[in-house]
Amino acid sequence: MLDYFIKGLIIGFSVAAPVGPIGVLTIKRTLTEGRASGFVTGMGAAMADTVYGIIAGCGLTAISSFLLTQAFWMKLIGGLFLLFLGVKSFMSKPPDKSAPVAGKGLFYNFISTFFLTVTNPSTILSFLAIFAGMGLGSEKTDYSLSMILVFGVFLGSAFWWLILSFTVSFFRSKVTNTHLLWINRLSGMLITVFGLIAIYTCFNE
Repeated sequence: MLDYFIKGLIIGFSVAAPVGPIGVLTIKRTLTEGRASGFVTGMGAAMADTVYGIIAGCGLTAISSFLLTQAFWMKLIGGLFLLFLGVKSFMSKPPDKSAPVAGKGLFYNFISTFFLTVTNPSTILSFLAIFAGMGLGSEKTDYSLSMILVFGVFLGSAFWWLILSFTVSFFRSKVTNTHLLWINRLSGMLITVFGLIAIYTCFNE
């Protein structure tokens, strides 16, 4: 059982670590809103990874098949939401330094990244491929082993977001209003590009 837990940790960390739109959002929110905001942003993605891990690990073929048949619309909606976040970030102005930086709240940060990760069909494909390679998700699946693996995936993903948000937060005290303005613009452009790529792949797959 321990080896499944360790494998889950590695899988969760590896799936979360590549820099994508969630990573950019986490860095931006950590710098502009604080460590807690950045960490909760990442945890939204970790929870979505866990949901897809449960689906793949338990062999819920009906659900996974439905998600994959709706891949076009999921990716399109996710891409449009990324465009919205990107443009909004680019247009936002840094607050007065004398006032505390405030976003839309931790719940919004969590839900927004949960939604973005859930609407990415490649997430469920990744877990289906990984779990199938480990012999999980079939009729003979040991569900206790699957849940241990999924728990490891969640902790591995959460550990990455904890590292990222804590690391970035060390630089927050050195960030000026000018830096915040450019952070908003740069993150806005990157997130917009991710959104455009997602929409483009909808019509070219």
